[in-house]
Amino acid sequence: MSAATRNESPPLGATSAKISANRGPPFSAEAEEHVIACCLLDGSDTIARCLESRVSADAFYIPQNRLLFDLIVKLYQKRGIVSLEILVEELKTNRQLEMVGGFPYLMQVTSKIPTTAHAGYFIEKVREKHLLRELIKTATCAIEQCYVFSGGLEEFVDKVEQDLFKVTQDRVSDSAEEIKDSIKEANTVIAKMLLKKGELTGVASGFKDLDAMTFGFQKKEMIVIAARPSMGKTSFALNVAEAAAIPKPGKADGVPTLVFSLEMSCAQLALRMLCSRSRVNLKLLRDGLIGRDSQQIADLGKAAEELKKAPILIDDSSNLTIMEMRAKTRRIYSRKRLGLVIVDYLQLISGTDQHALREQQVAEVSRGLKAMAKELDLPVIVLSQLNRASEKENRTPRLSDLRESGSIEQDADVVLMLSRPKNVDEKFQVAVGTADLIIAKQRNGPVGDLKLTFLQEITRFENFTF
Repeated sequence: MSAATRNESPPLGATSAKISANRGPPFSAEAEEHVIACCLLDGSDTIARCLESRVSADAFYIPQNRLLFDLIVKLYQKRGIVSLEILVEELKTNRQLEMVGGFPYLMQVTSKIPTTAHAGYFIEKVREKHLLRELIKTATCAIEQCYVFSGGLEEFVDKVEQDLFKVTQDRVSDSAEEIKDSIKEANTVIAKMLLKKGELTGVASGFKDLDAMTFGFQKKEMIVIAARPSMGKTSFALNVAEAAAIPKPGKADGVPTLVFSLEMSCAQLALRMLCSRSRVNLKLLRDGLIGRDSQQIADLGKAAEELKKAPILIDDSSNLTIMEMRAKTRRIYSRKRLGLVIVDYLQLISGTDQHALREQQVAEVSRGLKAMAKELDLPVIVLSQLNRASEKENRTPRLSDLRESGSIEQDADVVLMLSRPKNVDEKFQVAVGTADLIIAKQRNGPVGDLKLTFLQEITRFENFTF
């Protein structure tokens, strides 16, 4: 091959540039429309997540979407509330309605989705496509500068590195903070402890021996309540919800509490709480053995009035994924400023990948619940099943008995285990009047065993009495 022939072949870089020139920039119209739809469906939550992920109007490739998102963010910062009606009025005021395609385009966008459960995925997709476009722009500019390079290699390479860093520096959120800020928070906690002199620093459980060891359920913590079926996990959790949301006379307002009940309906839980609070035997009530004019009916009415005023919310949706649960909690938190979340129970929550191994799904759910506690700065109480090992071996349950995944044990800050007393026969595991509450793990406090009184006829746990 002659030198002339060799010179006719284009350089590798030129071929790559030509191929790239024939491709369109990466973007996803569907993802952009889904994000805007989520913003209008639940603006306060989705917009906050976009800002947290550093997704700005520039991240939208389609001009109409870029204009819409920019206006949505401005409305959010000005009013805190965004809806389709408000957006339309603002577009009319700014004479921009036709610029975005008028009502037909807005209806096309807003009819995309019925729920914001997958908002996180589409926010990430918009951010990803924007990052790719910025990398292409920066890399193309670097290639062009390489062809006209005129000297000063070290300075040139440093400039290219700086340009790339500007693109990628927002790829991850800046969550690191100086220790002096954390020390300030720790000093604030210490000051509260000294001021309260042994009083609770977290949400009260209603059980004095438990609160004495934990000082209440603390913010950012995941508390696991584990037991075998029919040992009273749900009853214990409802007793805690009642103690948190209905303060004792003379105390401050109750703590807004959200209960996810994946197994029982709202009506069933409400009936349980009514009978437990009023100390009325549910079986006698069902059998019609309680008179209409009896004291027990009056007690039920009083309990009903107390529970109506309590800031307790119940979600009895079934087949929830961990992402859906976190999205729901965020939305409710933005309205009610929750102080406690209870999940009944962990093994009924689905992972995002239905084809993954069950152990991997449970691990994802466990991590998600812990992340939710940290994100919303509140305690999350999670009910969990124990495997049969402790029953088969006739022993006290331990951490390794947590069912389906060791990640629950790792993620939990506190693990409480309900167990029948060691001297009780197998067939009386529920009927017995006492229960052992084992603090099997506590990151910031002691572990040990406590006793509780269990009143089976009203499904209620109380402080142990001799």
